Amino acid sequence: MKKKVLIFGMSLLLLLTGATGVFSAEKLEIGALYPISGSLALLGEESWRGAEIARLMRNEAGGIAGKEIVFVKGDASTVSAARSEAERLIEQQKVPAILGTYSSSRCMAASEVAARKGVAYFELGAIANAITTRGYNTIWRTNPTAADFSKAQIAFITEWYAPKLGKKPSEMRVSIAHEDSDYGTSVADSFSKMAEGAGVKIVSVEPYAANTSDLSSVIFRLRKAKPDIVMAVSYANDAILLSRQAYELKLKAPILGTGGGHSLQSFVDALGKEANGVLNVDFTQYATNENFAPGLKAFLALYKKTFNENPRSGHSLANYMGANIVFDIIEKTGGSFDVQNIREAAMAMDVPAGKTPTGWGVKFGEDGQNVKAMPLVTQWRDGKLVTVWPEGAAVMEPMIDQ
Repeated sequence: MKKKVLIFGMSLLLLLTGATGVFSAEKLEIGALYPISGSLALLGEESWRGAEIARLMRNEAGGIAGKEIVFVKGDASTVSAARSEAERLIEQQKVPAILGTYSSSRCMAASEVAARKGVAYFELGAIANAITTRGYNTIWRTNPTAADFSKAQIAFITEWYAPKLGKKPSEMRVSIAHEDSDYGTSVADSFSKMAEGAGVKIVSVEPYAANTSDLSSVIFRLRKAKPDIVMAVSYANDAILLSRQAYELKLKAPILGTGGGHSLQSFVDALGKEANGVLNVDFTQYATNENFAPGLKAFLALYKKTFNENPRSGHSLANYMGANIVFDIIEKTGGSFDVQNIREAAMAMDVPAGKTPTGWGVKFGEDGQNVKAMPLVTQWRDGKLVTVWPEGAAVMEPMIDQ
């Protein structure tokens, strides 16, 4: 671990001072597949930015096996585009591996293409459970799953929020509002099953289309159900719409988001004071205890240096961490992309929690899922998204209006 810290420090110095790595003539090309146009472009590009910083940093430290890492970009603007772009990257661009993808539905389509062709696929941001439960031996995911998000939400509700209300977990009333793609449906299903196991009562479930322009009917039904808290699964625009109309129509229950739009700077920019108090379970954000997530501030400096602005969500940090894990795996294979070699290198990894900039550990299960990845509970407080739970990662205690 000391060697990794030394490499990280050297890489940071090289990138911030503009030094250049020296490589062999041969390049190491990897497909980078994200939605960089269309409705998911904001978080797609934000995710790519994290992986791009990892690529630049690793190249400044000498690349992989002396070769410069080059991303061959693909645009997963839609599910069908993700499928066709994966085909193009593999068949025409001849990439030996692909990383991405942010969107669960896009990842499901693209990783299936890669699996059919025996090409390694590394997922750094999509959370649908099914991504790593299809029996493919060609996919590895570094980030938490929908089940992990649900587990964190249930733990927060039963261990912190229920006692705060003076209730037993079995007395809690919870509603679910979710967009109806693979992402929202997977998270909602996971949450429902875990809530049942914890004895938490689900009083209503409200699916909706993410591109809708009116959620008032959803809000009215939520009000009728009288929940203590609303578990929401939203992308960027619908997260804003849901919270705005909840405020306007006087839905009293707090909203507990599930990543996506609830973590974006655009969310608080659009809602202003109406965002104050909105909770979100998500990837590690930037107001997190650095004892839990060492290297977080260094990544922030790298981001500002590279893109001349602050990060727009924790998706960039998650992809930065994930891309570095991918590069470590390929380094261990000596630059080989043979799937069996990658599997052996991946399965040998065992990074303890608290040793990466996200705070996540790294240990892959047989299905390719990182079992040491964990989401955190955050909250918008006066225009800033801060980590509030669990205690070791928090910089503030949660605030709930009663």
